[in-house]
Amino acid sequence: MSRWPAKVTIKEVGPRDGLQNEATPIATADKIAWINLLSETGLSYIEVTSFVHPKWIPQLADAVEVAAGIRRKAGVTYAALVPNEKGLERALGAGVDEVGVFMSASETHNQKNINKTIAATFPVLEAVVKTAKQAGKTVRGYVSTVFGCPYEGPVAVDQVLMVADRLLAMGVDELSLGDTIGVATPKQVEEVLTIVLRRFPADRIAMHFHDTRGTALANILVSMEMGITTFDSSLGGLGGCPYAPGASGNVATDDLVYMLHGMGIETGIDVEQLTKAALFIRDKIGRPLPSRYLQTVLS
Repeated sequence: MSRWPAKVTIKEVGPRDGLQNEATPIATADKIAWINLLSETGLSYIEVTSFVHPKWIPQLADAVEVAAGIRRKAGVTYAALVPNEKGLERALGAGVDEVGVFMSASETHNQKNINKTIAATFPVLEAVVKTAKQAGKTVRGYVSTVFGCPYEGPVAVDQVLMVADRLLAMGVDELSLGDTIGVATPKQVEEVLTIVLRRFPADRIAMHFHDTRGTALANILVSMEMGITTFDSSLGGLGGCPYAPGASGNVATDDLVYMLHGMGIETGIDVEQLTKAALFIRDKIGRPLPSRYLQTVLS
């Protein structure tokens, strides 16, 4: 048996996680056009926006218009991040397919990001999950700062397990474990996943790596060896966290697809269409994107 999976699911988070840190406003029509291009790439999952209060993430203030305005393609899940029941109401009204709830494994980052303690966050998310499920939606749970916090440093695996336990007990369908500031190394990923996978099945876990220190692809390789087959990425390597100083973009979808296809691992993604979508958003942002694949194509 190969040590690698035959197929990997890539969840594109660029329209939300990629754009949320961009200072230059992107026009609503351009966001919609970009998501429509992404829909033609073979991606099966696109996180289109976040229904947080506009004052926290001004770039995503047009969440309702974007989610309602995109052209939906059969077989593609269009997801959005939701902080609370008010955000959920707007998301359901805009017709999202999946709801993402989010919190941190570290107390200080949770306070900065959500303005609540971890303990006070659980009841808020529980209400969101319950209502989303009643509306027939699947729910994804994001856990930030799994491998390190910009304020507290290393994060105990027990803390990650506690948060993961509570989210799954609420009824979350999948957990995305985030290396929010891109500090993880392959050895650390192996150590954390060894413990996590004793408690939870691999098919309920996705990994969300940022490439701040250039280790994201290496961390994905280790995750795959350990049985994980779902990964979040952002086209062109866009992204960062407004509440994690120094956090650069997510692993680039195009870099990840290049690596996986070169290994004979199926993704269902058309590289030509992906490149077209990357060039489109690069032109709208008006600066080069960090992905190595795109730089090679352009050279």
